[in-house]
Amino acid sequence: MTIRVLVADDQAVVRDGVVLLLTSAEDIEVVGQAGDGNEAVRLAVAERPDVALVDLRMPGLDGAQVTAEILAAGMETRVLILTTYADDDAVMPALRAGALGYLTKDATGEAVLTAVRDVAAGRTVLDPAVQRRLVQLVVTEPKAPAPSPATALASSPAALPPEAEGLTRREVDVVRLLAKGLNNRQVAHEMVVSLATVKTHLNHVLAKLALEDRGALIAWAWRFGLVDNTEQ
Repeated sequence: MTIRVLVADDQAVVRDGVVLLLTSAEDIEVVGQAGDGNEAVRLAVAERPDVALVDLRMPGLDGAQVTAEILAAGMETRVLILTTYADDDAVMPALRAGALGYLTKDATGEAVLTAVRDVAAGRTVLDPAVQRRLVQLVVTEPKAPAPSPATALASSPAALPPEAEGLTRREVDVVRLLAKGLNNRQVAHEMVVSLATVKTHLNHVLAKLALEDRGALIAWAWRFGLVDNTEQ
């Protein structure tokens, strides 16, 4: 099956390079090119590509706004952000808008092609630099005195988004703690369970959400509001 892709980037040289890369793959077809956010939305509505490969900083609508407009239009187009930026002001709006993938432009050509295929298949793609930044959002911010994460989770359970309805409360607790930067052993300590139990919960969550790894899970947790950095 051919994957139909729209490429949106305001830098012509970059856009041409991405198009050349994509057209080198037999299973990918570029169906449109846009130099700004407004044109990207217009072409997405007209062409209804499988994947919109979108730069974050563009004239008119930025990448997060383009993502939101595409999803609001009810199309099945999935958005993959390809940008220079991996800071929190860039990452979070795009993920919250519904981007399924986020790569920085230092990714290899093979990584970009793989990401396009993964996003087209509905899988989350998260650049390692972005994953590190999501964790840094939590671990580098000054923290006010607060009860332990496990105590907070147990004492005041928050309403879950519809996307998390298939998860048990303990699985949600694991997701939240992992997304806050804790490793498996720290999660086990906070929840007062064994390391094996944490690994079992994690494997169940990945299977239920059809996610491939911890990075994809962290991105999912932030996108759907299971982690609020104001809690930190």
